[in-house]
Amino acid sequence: MKFVPFLLKNIFRNKRRTLLTMTSIAVSLFLVATLLTVLSELENPPMAPDSALRLVARHKVSLANILPLSYRQKIQEVDEVDAAVGAAWIQGIYEDPANIFAQMAIQADQIWEVLSDVKIPEDQKQAFVKDRTGAVAGKKLADRYNWKVGEKIVLKKGLWPADFELTLRGIYEAQDESALYFQWDYFNEAMNNQGIVGWYWIKAKSAEAVPRVAQKVDAMFQNTTAPTKTESEKAFVLGFISMMGNVQLMIKTICTVVVFAIILVAANTMAMSIRERAREIGILKALGFRRSRILGLLLGEAMSITLIGAIIGSVGARLVFSGVDMYEMTAGFMQRFLVTGETLAICIGTGLLIGIVASVVPAVQAARRPVVDALRRVV
Repeated sequence: MKFVPFLLKNIFRNKRRTLLTMTSIAVSLFLVATLLTVLSELENPPMAPDSALRLVARHKVSLANILPLSYRQKIQEVDEVDAAVGAAWIQGIYEDPANIFAQMAIQADQIWEVLSDVKIPEDQKQAFVKDRTGAVAGKKLADRYNWKVGEKIVLKKGLWPADFELTLRGIYEAQDESALYFQWDYFNEAMNNQGIVGWYWIKAKSAEAVPRVAQKVDAMFQNTTAPTKTESEKAFVLGFISMMGNVQLMIKTICTVVVFAIILVAANTMAMSIRERAREIGILKALGFRRSRILGLLLGEAMSITLIGAIIGSVGARLVFSGVDMYEMTAGFMQRFLVTGETLAICIGTGLLIGIVASVVPAVQAARRPVVDALRRVV
């Protein structure tokens, strides 16, 4: 602790340069924390407790392939299946093509058994089931477009060659409130009764039964013209995200480039700082300071600068995003945006690593320089 005042004096001997370096590191690690949080939210979407009981059976080849309508009855007959409903992704246009949100046509007779964690008034449930053109929307989605119960919602031709004129019969509350559901029968009529089903939502009777149900369903349709791939609800959601491409590689590549760039900035700062103090370092050696002590002081100086910058950047990201409604800002794409403790630890650790890597070469050179040579240097 007796060297702390000496360390602080050297850190702030050139205040402008130190503050600029800290700011550069803070901004860079703010960006890194943001990107890592985006990746974390994409890989770990918010899931309700009951989602552990739900599976999705889709075509084994691709989500773009459809499944026969007859599969539902067979799935319901599988042991340990509590309920099953067919669904189809709509992707219609609401007012403007920029208004993007989840739209699904779903078989409504057992929807509330499958989505058992959804909270919606009983009268709204019944109104939705009884109305052929009825729809229900999540609270956040309804708030986003100022929808009220009884509102007319028109989805124009998008993925499917038909317009859908819906009446909002209910607003639900759940972990995910970003979706609009409407009657599959209405969708089927618009498609000339082709019986188009994109996937089947299945609820198992217990969490232990989930893997057994998945195996039985896939085995049942293994040798058919439309084999299935049954997976957990979370895996199904991640499958949608994977359609965006290798987001993980892209984000990690950007983070690596940012860190490499800031290492160069910090290395330049430390090299300049150590070069300016060549004679002072020589005097310290002449007074009896060992190489290891000088090396420790120089590394400590660099690590202090980068650590302060890392803390400001990463903690700043957490504070900033805790007060931002990312659902509104991202038009429903992000349900939440929490900079986790793990992300903070990664950013702070990266800050320390930057300090070590940026200063180790000039610090070692300065510690090894002979006393006579160091005292001859004039800045």
